[in-house]
This record gives sequence, structure tokens and C-alpha cells, in this order.
Amino acid sequence: MKRPDSSGLAPGAVLGILGGGQLARMLALAAADLGVRAHIFAPEPDSPAYEVAARHTIGAYEDEAALATFADAVDVVTYEFENVPAATAAFLAARTPLHPGARALAVTQDRLSEKRFVSELGLAVAPFRPVDSLAELEQAVAALGRPSVLKTRRFGYDGKGQVKIGVDTDLAQAWEEIGHFPAILEGFVSFVREVSVVAARGLDGSFAAFDVCENEHRDHILALTSVPARLGTAAAATAIDAARRIGEALGYVGVFAVEFFLVETSSGEQVVVNEIAPRVHNSGHWTSEGAQTSQFHQHIRAVCGFPLGATTRRGHVTMENLIGDRVHDWRAILAEPNAHLHLYGKHEARPGRKMGHVTRISPAVD
Repeated sequence: MKRPDSSGLAPGAVLGILGGGQLARMLALAAADLGVRAHIFAPEPDSPAYEVAARHTIGAYEDEAALATFADAVDVVTYEFENVPAATAAFLAARTPLHPGARALAVTQDRLSEKRFVSELGLAVAPFRPVDSLAELEQAVAALGRPSVLKTRRFGYDGKGQVKIGVDTDLAQAWEEIGHFPAILEGFVSFVREVSVVAARGLDGSFAAFDVCENEHRDHILALTSVPARLGTAAAATAIDAARRIGEALGYVGVFAVEFFLVETSSGEQVVVNEIAPRVHNSGHWTSEGAQTSQFHQHIRAVCGFPLGATTRRGHVTMENLIGDRVHDWRAILAEPNAHLHLYGKHEARPGRKMGHVTRISPAVD
């Protein structure tokens, strides 16, 4: 039986999760480890998370009657994706605790508000301009130059809603490609690699970050994460401090990720904030076996008010996303002595679709 106390919930509580994909699936599994029951709310009839959750509700995010019933059945609500409708978040937050809160969603759902937020914290970001028309795109390109990247302000991920503006790019065609949606133009950052910090902030304001990890993308999709990342101690500390400041400014509760560009300058390494993800993150999947506490267990701990766990790394770790047909190599992966396979229960392997991941751990060598 759950027994709430002044610091949060207790085992036996019910965690509501908005979204039913692989992140919700892994959160539900972690919740079960800690004696917390997961209740998934999603519109799809066959979401991967349903298979491992104590309960699920199939409903539209705009269905207030279904949302009210859901809110009454859970003790706290979280989400696996950042594009939860603002009205849905507000509706639920009025009825039950919602972590992370509505402010984190509002800031990170819009690339322009996110860039302004990060910049106002005094953290380095790529130069940017808002773009709401072809004329504004032309002005922004004149100011920031080519190459640059045109991105929709909302609903972009894994390279969707983005157009690279090269030397020969026709701006009218680029504006057409993103559907004339409100956008942002970002100046090109000459980086040597992409890194990220996955961190957590508890109900009591406690903070814990995992080691900085290095990310390799192919076709705009994360393909491989390696830990530790190849960057100096000072740059790593700067990245973790940036994550701390972002979490504090948002009043954040839960796990989040901050993606950075690592830039080499004449005065040394610099980290430039690229994006914030207000949720458990693909680049943190390595923690499932590679850290003392996985990002999924850490998120459950944070949103339920449990103590945060240790983030100690257990060796040199790589995480490979199994994208599309790569998942069919599951038998060979299982035969590897240092590999840990995670399959998401998706029935169809399509190009570009994340079907699972595999972590590989080797002892650290000092």
C-alpha cells in the first residue's frame, strides 16, 4: 500500500505516463523495479509500453473526460515526449502532480523560446533569428550567412522539420519545404563532435548528472553513443554546470538531457548548447547497464520524490541504436559476451525506425 510522506510518494504508488512508446516502456519497467505501478495514457491502440504496464488507457490527449479519469487513478503524472499539448498538461496539473512541470514543456516545445531561454542564462548557443515569412528568411540568411539551418519551431525530431541552407539553396523552396510554419534560422557551428549531458533534478532540488557522452548521428538519427566522451575535464565540467543551471531555472523535476556542440577554439574547448530534451533521452540509454542507476530508474526516483541514485559509470560504454532492419541481427547480438540487448516490442521494422538498442561495456583502463 502506498504511504505518501512529506518528501513524496512511496512504493505502491501509481505513476501515470503520457505516451506509450519505447521510453514509456522502459520507464514502466523501471517503475516496477521500485514497486511503482505504471498507468499509460496514449491514443494508439498497440503501443509498446502497454505490454509491460500495470494498466493503460487508450484516449486522445484532447479527451478531457478520459484525462480526468486517468488523473483520478494515478498519484503523479510524467511524460515520455515533449510535444504533449499545453492544454493537456494544464488540465492534468490542476488535478494531480505533473513532473516535469508545464514551464519545462512550454520552453522546450518551441525552439525559439528555448534558444532565448538558454541565451538569457548566459550560456553559449548558435546565433539565431526568428523566421515567420520568406522575407524574414531572406533577412535572416543575410545576417547569419550560409551554411545555416532552417528549423520549424515545433514538432521537429530526428532531422524532421529541418532544411540545411547551403550556398546554392533556393530560399523560396526551403520555405516551402517546411510548410511555411513558424521557424528559426540557426547559424552554422563548426564543431568537432556532438556531446550530451543526461541529468536529473529531484523534488528537493537535488541534482545528479551522468558522465558526458559522445553522440554520432547518421541521417539525422542517433546511431551510437560512447562514454566517456572525448573532451577535456574543464569542458565536461562546463557542460554539467550548464545542465544544472538549466534544471534550476526551469524548476525541473525528473531526468532531462542537454545536447551540445563541442567547438575547438584558439583559447580551448567550448560547449555550445544545441537542444534541451525534457525527458529521458536516447543518448542516456547507455546507463541501463553502464551506470549504477539507469536514467529510467533515476526518473522514477525523481518524480516520485525518492532519493536520487548514484550515477557512477561502470566502465567504457557504447550504446548502438538498432534502426530498421538492424534489429534482425538480434541473435548475433545475444551471442556477444559483453552485449545487453533491449528490444522495444515494435512489430514492423521500417527504415529510420528505432527498434531497440544494445549496450556494450568493457572495463575502464586507468
